[in-house]
Amino acid sequence: MLVSSTPPSGWPALVLNADYRPLSYYPLSLWPWQEVIKAVFLDRVDVISTYDKVVHSPSFEMRLPSVVSLKSYVSQDRPPAFTRFNLFLRDAFACQYCGDGDELTFDHVIPRSRGGRTTWENIVTACAPCNLAKGGRTPREAQMIPFRHPRRPTMHELQDHGRRFPPNYLHDSWLDYLYWDIELEA
Repeated sequence: MLVSSTPPSGWPALVLNADYRPLSYYPLSLWPWQEVIKAVFLDRVDVISTYDKVVHSPSFEMRLPSVVSLKSYVSQDRPPAFTRFNLFLRDAFACQYCGDGDELTFDHVIPRSRGGRTTWENIVTACAPCNLAKGGRTPREAQMIPFRHPRRPTMHELQDHGRRFPPNYLHDSWLDYLYWDIELEA
């Protein structure tokens, strides 16, 4: 993980909810500088921290925000969307049969040919070799029991799992608002 004071191109800003927690940990809630400037002018965010980089027009100059917080709280209690990414995140990007993290796909625990549905409660992350080995059999028939019983996660659980997968880049000004397991300077 790169922790630097020089951001990648685009000068993104970390977006915090009104309670000063990131809207999302994985993917990290970042807005491009253009969207942040617009939100500042529309009075939708408070600027918490800025970069040294300045943007200006003929009559205006402003340091680019690096951290902003929303003025209105956005509820995080909505149910998560059933997507491949969220499924992998729920299962920590690991095959639920062998633990491998390569060639990930998904498996119907109860095969579709046996009436299994494509739902949170019947799909697990699987690597391609395990998915092929299990085939159209039930876990008991294939003697392949998933590590965890599949279930619908909450948004809170997905965000908590996302904290285990920090992005490759973290700006210094973001660190006070992120609870990654990073080594602190002595």
